[in-house]
Amino acid sequence: QVQLLESGGGLVQAGGSLRLSCAASGRTFGSYVMGWFRQAPGKEREFVAAITWNYGATMYADSVEGRFAISRDGAKNTGYLQMDSLKPEDTAVYYCGAGPQPSSSWRRYDFWGQGTQVTVSS
Repeated sequence: QVQLLESGGGLVQAGGSLRLSCAASGRTFGSYVMGWFRQAPGKEREFVAAITWNYGATMYADSVEGRFAISRDGAKNTGYLQMDSLKPEDTAVYYCGAGPQPSSSWRRYDFWGQGTQVTVSS
């Protein structure tokens, strides 16, 4: 079992920045992939970014490429999502998930955090 806990959400003006954190616990995270997804009201959960925990390989959704950066700190068992140049359309609940392989499909992730709200005002 893996437990995930997100933090760092909040209210920010368009053009601003936020850094989300996802603390993992419960078992060795080394073989997992950590993914960030977001879900706006009435919409399906949408892929944002993912990182392989052992090699640090990353992948991004086109909508956030160049604005967001995913990273991890193995010693702290914590992943991060640095979000810059935020736009109102980035407003959503952001979730981190853990799964066995890099994927843009939320169905491939086995464990989830409770989510953290990000609101970007225009």
